[in-house]
Parts: sequence; structure tokens; C-alpha cells
Amino acid sequence: MFSTLKPVETDPILGLMAAFRADPNPQKIDLGVGVYRDDHGHTPILASVKTAEQQYLASETTKTYVGMAGDEQYNTAMSQLILGDVYAAVSERFRTVQTPGGTGALRVAAEFILRCNPDASLWVGSPTWANHWDLFGAAGLPIREYPYYNCADKDLDADAMLAKLATAGPDDVVLLHACCHNPSGMDPTFAQWEAVCDLALERGFLPLVDMAYQGFGDGLDADAAGVRLLAERLPELIVCTSCSKNFGLYRERIGGCAVLSASQTLADTVKSTLENTVRGIYSMPPHHGAAIVGTILSDPELREQWSAELALMRDRLNTLRQLMSRQLAQAGAAGDFSFIERQKGMFSFLGITPEQVARLRDEDSIYMVSSGRMNVAGISHDNVDRFAEAVARVLAQD
Repeated sequence: MFSTLKPVETDPILGLMAAFRADPNPQKIDLGVGVYRDDHGHTPILASVKTAEQQYLASETTKTYVGMAGDEQYNTAMSQLILGDVYAAVSERFRTVQTPGGTGALRVAAEFILRCNPDASLWVGSPTWANHWDLFGAAGLPIREYPYYNCADKDLDADAMLAKLATAGPDDVVLLHACCHNPSGMDPTFAQWEAVCDLALERGFLPLVDMAYQGFGDGLDADAAGVRLLAERLPELIVCTSCSKNFGLYRERIGGCAVLSASQTLADTVKSTLENTVRGIYSMPPHHGAAIVGTILSDPELREQWSAELALMRDRLNTLRQLMSRQLAQAGAAGDFSFIERQKGMFSFLGITPEQVARLRDEDSIYMVSSGRMNVAGISHDNVDRFAEAVARVLAQD
């Protein structure tokens, strides 16, 4: 049976992680894996998370299953976090199931879509998070692309995006990033969100929003503005969320798949279908991460503490973007890198070639994905000068 298998290529990011760990250079810089780090290169446990975890462990009385939908306190709290003031108007039509991380939410969404329409196709932006292709492709969804980021202009390719989406139809699902686009860091304006919403109403396609970084861009409410607009105006919507980044719960694998339906009756049918979908994949979600998030969002003091900690992470990323742009200019790097300051979240396309990326790795122990996508959180006040000087030198060699 197993003799038919062929070796599978290592995921580029996982391979990059292994190469970084094996590099003996004490000044090596990891700009690859999408994990938040502080200025010391550490991914801390938030104080609010520590407190919530202690409270939950002290009150926990059982380890029995939580059910296919997961922790309902968590589901409700996350629904309210996503939709804010819009939640009250659509709550009867909005249903959420807890999932193992954001990837689990996306896989549940893929299986759910195929149950709704076996002829459905998924449209993803070019570029998008590389794992989107594997997640939806493994579920059997045909995948098409629409233009998103213009590498030459280092900006959102809005006109081309909207022109392509104007050809989508009722059998199509359009994947959108809520904020802090991975990998480009370039987000739509609110006016561009309105244009996408108008097209969804006109053409009948279903938006599927991947919301993995709420709070990392401009703030919890600002980062959800596009999603809330869609929820206000559209009859149907899918939102997949992750608590890995904004709660720092990477290894707890906690996310959610939320669906807005045209009526309360249909929403109840959707919920039962989601639960049945979950049953056929992993049966029941883990509970620990959901209990932590639910505790934080349901306690005013813990929620305020968490929001303040999230703001510190966000402010650090925005400060690093300004610092990188300034230091690259001071180092004499060829080109204008001010676009880095206009991007949001952890990721940026640096705009260099795969060959230049390889030289940075081989000559300076600076690790990033071959596309030039970098994790801004890997930059610190201690290494930014070295990074800028290395980039300037590599650019000058061509």
C-alpha cells in the first residue's frame, strides 16, 4: 500500500524555519514564519491570557466533549467581536461554530460550500496566502484567480480586481482578506469594500472573508469595517476567524466559521449543516483556547487589558514599518520603500527578486520567503540597521 507514495516537497515556510534553526550565525534574522514577536524576538503569552487561563482552570469541573459547535459562550463573543454594532441587527441570521484554528475554519467552510453547491468555484486574489490553495483544493473546490496586488506599483490593483469580479456569478465564492492582507499587507479602502459589496449584490456571488488579524491593522473596529458592511447589506456571507495572532494563542488552535443567512429559519438549517460537516472532519473541537477567549471577551476588565495589549502589538508593527522605510532610505537602498508604511499588519512584499532573497539568506543570514514576503515583526531596533544595509548592498549588486 505505502510503496506507491512519492516524497512530498517540504512546505517552503517550514523549510525556511528549519534552515533558520540550523544557521549558527548569532545575528541571523527570521522574517519568514507568520508569528508575532516582540523586540527581543520572543512570542509572549499575553497577561490577559494568563489571567483568563488561571480563572478557567480554577473553575473547570469536567473534560467532557463540548459538542460539535464548540463553546457557545465563545461563539457568541466572537460573533459580537466580528460584527460590533451590526450584530444586534443580524444576530438571528448569524451562526458560528468553533473550529481548530483559522485553517480548520477554512476547511469547514470549503466542505460546507460544496454541500450547498457542488458546482461552486472559489476565487482567490493573486497573490493570496499560499495555504489557501491547499486547503480548498484538498476539499475539491475548483480555484480561480482575480488580480489583487500590483507588484510594479506596490499597491492594490483595484481596477483590475473589480473588473474581474464583475464577471463572477451565483456559483462563485470570492475569498477576501478582512484586513492585514497576507502576503502583501495592502488592504482595500472602505470605498473599495463598497464596490465589492455592490458587485456581490449585482452578480450574486458569495463573499468568504478570511479574518485572521483583527486588531493588527488600525484597530478592532476599523479592521472589521469591510466585514460589517457586507453583513449589513448582503443576504449571505461566510467569515472565518482565527485567534492565533490577536490573542497570541497559536498552539491552542482556536478559530471559528460563521455564516450569515437570508433568514432565521435558514440560519438554523445552516447551523445543523455546519455541525454535521464538523462531525465528518474532526467530530468535536478542542476547548481550552475557546475557554480562554470566551473568558476574556466576557469579562470587562480582562477585555480592556487584552485590547490594550493588542494595541501595543499593533503600534509596534506600525512603528517598525516607519523605521524600516526610514532606515532603507538612509542606507541608500535603490528605490522608494515608503509603500511599507501604507501596508498593514505583519506582512510586506519587499519587492525584491528570488535571487536577491537567496543572497540575503546566504550572505547575511536574513531569512524570508522567496517571493520577497517578509514578516515585519521579525525586525527589531537592534537588527533594523543591519537589515537595511544588507538590502541596500544586494540591490546595488544588480
